[in-house]
Amino acid sequence: MLRTTALRAVQLEPANESSDRFIRRLSVLAVALLAAVATISPVHARGPVWGDNEAVVVVRQLPVHGQRTYALILRGGPFPYMKDGSVFGNRERLLPLKRRGYYREYTVATPGARDRGARRIVCGGFRPSVPDDCWYTGNHYASFKRIVQ
Repeated sequence: MLRTTALRAVQLEPANESSDRFIRRLSVLAVALLAAVATISPVHARGPVWGDNEAVVVVRQLPVHGQRTYALILRGGPFPYMKDGSVFGNRERLLPLKRRGYYREYTVATPGARDRGARRIVCGGFRPSVPDDCWYTGNHYASFKRIVQ
């Protein structure tokens, strides 16, 4: 029933419709299509363009546990969590697009959490102890801030 109704809603020119009414319906359909296309963000389509508008955080502004994790990354470990240093897939496409294996994730301890918590540092580069860039997320990959000195 719903499918039939949807098909009738997009039907443009029934045999008994006047051309003025047809043009109005076509205009409404065109406006609706343009509005739908305008709501598609290029960030979700191709990944964000990093540069002047990116969010950043200075190392000393990270939570204390984040500062410790960042220092461990630069020293090459040892890391307290088994998953630290594992490949981060960037499935959310919130970081610059790179080939698989470029990003690695590290846990930022959350006091009082019974598991690894939501806080992470993700670093990009092919030498883990000399990352090209690192990002902090306090909300389990929903958003990132690039870490700067």
